[in-house]
Amino acid sequence: MAGMTFDHGSSTSASDNKAFKAQLNKVYGWYTGGFIAFVIVLAVLEQMGLPRNWIGFTFLLATVLLYAGIGVMSRTSDASEYYVAGRRVPALYNGMATGADWMSAASFIGMAGTLYLSGFGGLAFIMGWTGGYCLVALFLAPYLRKFGQFTIPDFLGARYEGNLPRLIGILAAILCSFTYVVAQIYGVGIITTRLSGLAFEIGIFVGLGGILVCSFLGGMRAVTWTQVAQYIILIIAYMIPLVWLSVKQTSVPIPQAVYGYQLQKVTAAENKLKSDPKELEVIGIFKARAAEFDAKLKDIPAAMAADKAAAEKKLADLKAANGSAADIQAAEKALASQPADVAAAKKAWTAAKAANEARAKPLAGMPPHAAQFAGDPNGDEKARAAFDTSRRNFLALIFCLMVGTAALPHILMRYYTTPSVKEARESVAWSLFFIFLLYFSAPALAVLVKYEIFSVLVGTPFDKLPGWIANWTRVDPGLLSVVDINKDGIFQLGEMKIGGDIIVLATPEIGGLPYVVSGMVAAGGLAAALSTADGLLLTIANALSHDLYYKMIDPNAPTSRRVAISKALLLVVALLAASVAAQKPADILFLVSAAFSFAAAAFFPALVCGIFWKRANKWGASLGMMAGLGTTFYYMATTQAWLRGIFGVTSPVELWWGIQPISAGLFGVPVGFAVIIIVSLLTGEPKKETQELVEHVRYPNLKGAKA
Repeated sequence: MAGMTFDHGSSTSASDNKAFKAQLNKVYGWYTGGFIAFVIVLAVLEQMGLPRNWIGFTFLLATVLLYAGIGVMSRTSDASEYYVAGRRVPALYNGMATGADWMSAASFIGMAGTLYLSGFGGLAFIMGWTGGYCLVALFLAPYLRKFGQFTIPDFLGARYEGNLPRLIGILAAILCSFTYVVAQIYGVGIITTRLSGLAFEIGIFVGLGGILVCSFLGGMRAVTWTQVAQYIILIIAYMIPLVWLSVKQTSVPIPQAVYGYQLQKVTAAENKLKSDPKELEVIGIFKARAAEFDAKLKDIPAAMAADKAAAEKKLADLKAANGSAADIQAAEKALASQPADVAAAKKAWTAAKAANEARAKPLAGMPPHAAQFAGDPNGDEKARAAFDTSRRNFLALIFCLMVGTAALPHILMRYYTTPSVKEARESVAWSLFFIFLLYFSAPALAVLVKYEIFSVLVGTPFDKLPGWIANWTRVDPGLLSVVDINKDGIFQLGEMKIGGDIIVLATPEIGGLPYVVSGMVAAGGLAAALSTADGLLLTIANALSHDLYYKMIDPNAPTSRRVAISKALLLVVALLAASVAAQKPADILFLVSAAFSFAAAAFFPALVCGIFWKRANKWGASLGMMAGLGTTFYYMATTQAWLRGIFGVTSPVELWWGIQPISAGLFGVPVGFAVIIIVSLLTGEPKKETQELVEHVRYPNLKGAKA
C-alpha cells in the first residue's frame, strides 16, 4: 500500500549488532571514567586556588565541546541515519538516550523544586510522567515501530490515508515541540548564566550553539549518541550532591531509603515555624502591605497624587538638609518610578497586592510538605470544597501528564531507531529504569534541601548568611531574593522568596560542597536541557522537511535536498525559540505541562484509535485532532494569565469544575476520542488494505492478515 511500510526487523546481522554493542560499551565506559577523572582534576585544582568562574567556564566549554565533537563525528546526509539513526540503536542505549531526551530542564531542574514548593502535590508530576511510559510500552511504541515510519505525522498520513491528517499532525507536533523547546532553552539560559556569569539573554544563545551543532550536523544519529553521553553526566551530577546531603544529615548514603525520617523532622520544624513570633511578625508586615495596596486601589487618582507629593517632599527635604548623594539619587529614582497613569498604577498595585498576599502566609506560602491536599475533608463547607478541588486537580494533572507522555512526538520518535520491534519493547523498559533513577531521587532531594534550609538557614544572622544566597540573587532576583523585612538582623523563612528552578542547581552550595560539584550539577542541568532541546528541534525540523516538504510538496526530492532543508529549518526554529525564551515567558514547569496537554489532546486519541480500531478513518482522525487540540487551547487561552495577556482576554476567569489550565488536556482528550469515533462511524470505512494492515500489526499471527 502506498506510503505504508511494514517493518519485520533489522537488516543488519546478529554478529554485526553484537560487535556494535561491544564497541559502544567500550567507548562509553572510557567516556564515563574520563568524566569522573575530569571532575576529580578540577576538584584538586579548586583546592589549589583555581577561581570559581574558571571552573564554571571549564565545565561549560568542556561539555559543549564534547557534544559538538560527537555531533561532528556523527555528521551524515543519509536519510535513514539522519531521521532514525539507521534503525540500529541497541535497546540499552536507546533507553539511555530516551532517558536523556526525557530528562528535560523541567525534570532535572524543576522537579525537585516543585516538590520543595508544593510538597505532596508535586508527586503528580512523578506519577504522571512515569505512568506515561507504561502507556508507551503497552499501547504505542511496539506498534508504531511495526508500522516503520520516520515520524508521527508520517504515521498519521499513512494510517489515515491522506495529507490532511498528516498536515494537522505536523502543526500539532510543531506546537507541542515549540512550547517544550522554549522551556528547555530558558533552562539553558539560567544554567549558562550561572556557569559563565554572562547575561541571561547572551547565555541562551551560547547554549544554543551546543544544541545546534549536534542536531544540525548529524540529525538523529548525532542526537542519539550525544544523549547517551548527556545522560551519564546528568545522572552522576544529580546523585553526588544528593548522596552527600544524605550522608551529612543521616550518615546513610541511600537517600531514597531514609528521607522519610527527614520528612518527619521537616514536619516538626514546620509546626514550630507556624507559631514562631518572628515569622508571625513578618507575615503581619506582608498583610499590612497588602492592605495598603488594597486601599490605594479603591481611589487610584487620589493615591497617585498622595504618593507623588510624598516622593517630591522627601526629595526636597533631602536636598534642603544636604543629604548624601546616594539618598538623593534613591529619592529621585523613587519619584521617577511613580506610575505614569491610572492604568499603569492599577496594574502595578494589583500585582503588588497579590504578591504581598501570597507571602502573608505561614511557611512562606508553602503548604505543609506531607499534607496531601489543600483544605480539610472533615472541615467546614469551604474547607471541604478546597479539598475536593485540590484532589480533582491532582488527579487531572496525573491524567494529562500520563497521556501527554504517551503522545509526545520527540519521545515516540526514539522508538523508530531500534533494530527490531522486540528491541523497541526492551528499550521502553530500559527507558523506565533510567528515568526511575532520577524520579525516585527527586522527592528525597526536595526533603533534604528543605530540612537544610529549615534547620541551618532559619535563625542565621543576615551578615552570616552563606555565599550561595548572594550568588544566586545576582543571577536572577526573581529566582531568589532575601530581604530583612522586620529589620531584626535575623533570617526568617518568610523573608526569602525562592523559585523552584534553582533548588537543584543550588543544592551543592546549600549542602556546603566544593564549588566543583556546583559546576558539575550545572553541567548536568545543561545536559538535560540540551538533550531534550536536540530531540525537540529535530522533531520540528523533520516535521517540516520530511512530512511537509517531501511527503506533501515534492515527493521526488533527492535525499541530500531533504536533509539540507531539514538543517536549514532547524537553524531557523532554534533562533526563533531562543528569541521567545529570552523574553522569559512563563515558568519552566507551566510551559512543559502545556506541551503535554497539547500532545495529549492532539495525538493520543488519533494514535490509539489508529492502532486499535481499524474502522477509524481520515475524517474522524482529522476532525478529532482539531477538536481535541482546539478545546485544550481555548481553555488555556481563557484561564492562564500569561496566555490571557497575549490574546487580550479580559473576561473573568471561569474554571471548568475548578480545573487549573495546566491540566487543560483533561477536556481535549475525551473530545478528541468522541469526535474520532462519531465521525468515523458516520463516514466511509478506510481501505481494506489499511484495515488488514492494522489487524496484522496487532495480531501478526492472525491468518489471512497481510503485511
